[in-house]
Amino acid sequence: MTRIAFIGLGNMGGGMAANQAKGGRAVSAFDLSAAALEKAVVAGCAASGSVAEAVRDADVVITMLPAGPHVRSVYAEQVFPNARAGALLIDCSTIDVESARAVAGQAREAGFRFADAPVSGGTAAAEAGTLAFMVGCDEADYPEVEQAIGPMARVVFRAGDHGAGQAAKICNNMVLGISMIGVCEALALAEKLGLDPAKFFEISSQSSGQCWSLTSYCPWPGPVPTAPSNRGYEGGFATAMMLKDLKLAQEAAARAGAATPLGATAEGLYALFDRLGGGGKDFSAILEMLRGRSVQ
Repeated sequence: MTRIAFIGLGNMGGGMAANQAKGGRAVSAFDLSAAALEKAVVAGCAASGSVAEAVRDADVVITMLPAGPHVRSVYAEQVFPNARAGALLIDCSTIDVESARAVAGQAREAGFRFADAPVSGGTAAAEAGTLAFMVGCDEADYPEVEQAIGPMARVVFRAGDHGAGQAAKICNNMVLGISMIGVCEALALAEKLGLDPAKFFEISSQSSGQCWSLTSYCPWPGPVPTAPSNRGYEGGFATAMMLKDLKLAQEAAARAGAATPLGATAEGLYALFDRLGGGGKDFSAILEMLRGRSVQ
């Protein structure tokens, strides 16, 4: 039985760890939150009292942490000194490319194999085991990485070498953030012009305006029953998380000298929505701001 150490059991990590257990792996889990750890135990994981305890006998270490500084410190201070020699290390956090490459270099120096493998799909996909993974790793390590994350995945891509997974994730989410704003603006305009937004959805979803933000994740309640718009914009992918990813994209663009004017505008709009109280709502709830409605 493959032994998995899973570190970070938040909104995404909890479902991911549970699917590792459902997949027949022995999962040693750790989180600073006692409630999150208890939930993981109910899902079939074994509770660990620390990162060091969780990783000590693991074949694979998987982390899902909030940001680059957390990833750097957890690996340098707790994973590298305590993980079993030869363990495969997989970070599924969404962080900056530079941090991913730095941790990969440190892992190599410490004698470990490492992959950055951020995900797309939100909490529903994390719970269902249908996430999309974008992997940056040495080519020789990819088959084992793919096998390790299999119970959590609908599809897995090797984007390239270390850091490429993070690059793919922030570019993908920049597309998503921009396209969602476009869909929301169009729906708000349709409403103002006296066109039933549901009718607009029917037309646009079969015309040139068709896109994932409209047909799979429609921000207007009704047309797509599984979308967060039908749950008061609860669950899904929080605005605060979208804003984090757009900030990462803008930081990367600045370092690379890339022009991303729409990405910058999207970041500004989600930052405004966040300050107005929408940070905890699904990012598609920005429709309410564009309609001039309260998000509280």
